[in-house]
Amino acid sequence: MNTTRKDEKAMQKFQIEIVETSSNIVEIVAEDKQSALLKAQEMYSSEQVVLYPDDFVDTQFNIFQ
Repeated sequence: MNTTRKDEKAMQKFQIEIVETSSNIVEIVAEDKQSALLKAQEMYSSEQVVLYPDDFVDTQFNIFQ
């Protein structure tokens, strides 16, 4: 005997990706754009530039099945 009601849907598992975006503008002195970008990346990697909760911009939710 099937005890599941006809109007009751089966439960499924979903994977939800949560992406938070933070943003901050940093002034870099360099010879060209590529050098400035590289310097900013190095500063971020070495934690000379840190993004804080006040730098929060957006949250996105993406669903995977």
